[in-house]
Amino acid sequence: MKIIALTFLILLSIPHQTFAQDKKAEGILNKVSGKMKALKCFYVEFNSVVKNKSNGKSENQNGSGWVKGNKYNASFGGNTIISNGMKTWTIIKEDKTVYESDANNDGESINPKKIMTIWETGFKNKYEKEEALNGETVHVINLFPKNPAKSDFSSITVYISKSTNSLKKAIMKSKDGTTITYSVTKFQENPSINDTKFVFEKKNYPGYPVIKD
Repeated sequence: MKIIALTFLILLSIPHQTFAQDKKAEGILNKVSGKMKALKCFYVEFNSVVKNKSNGKSENQNGSGWVKGNKYNASFGGNTIISNGMKTWTIIKEDKTVYESDANNDGESINPKKIMTIWETGFKNKYEKEEALNGETVHVINLFPKNPAKSDFSSITVYISKSTNSLKKAIMKSKDGTTITYSVTKFQENPSINDTKFVFEKKNYPGYPVIKD
């Protein structure tokens, strides 16, 4: 749960301020954001490698997410988060516990839509270069928190596909030296998704207490 919070708390927790942006970077990121907003739904799979500077150890975990409008169903490191747009349920397998909260208060949750557009709130940006990534050309753009004192991260580098205008990879560097490398391994636009995917069924988690926030 700590890794989930460390990785995704930044997505919603930094207050908005006004900064001058890199025009080239801003144009590219706006295209990606526009594309994501135009999708009715999507499915994503990703890999996350967390490297701890103090002990040199790395932890590798896979995740996936279904998104339809403001609803989502995401899995990461054996845990699952289901949101119907009004309520969010975080199912922690290790603790055998479900945490229920209002959807507008789930800033630490794995919302795949926010992961795919992490630059939209709280960052200034700078275009770095073009390079090859897994056989395709990507734009490399650096993101810096607008309010560093309130951010756990010193910088994030995103890799945007030049041909598809989509996020392919992100490297997040925290102030304590931890580096999180997040790679998109599969992305499917407008798949068929049944709305039952976003319904939490208590019967599917026997013995799991539901703790309401």
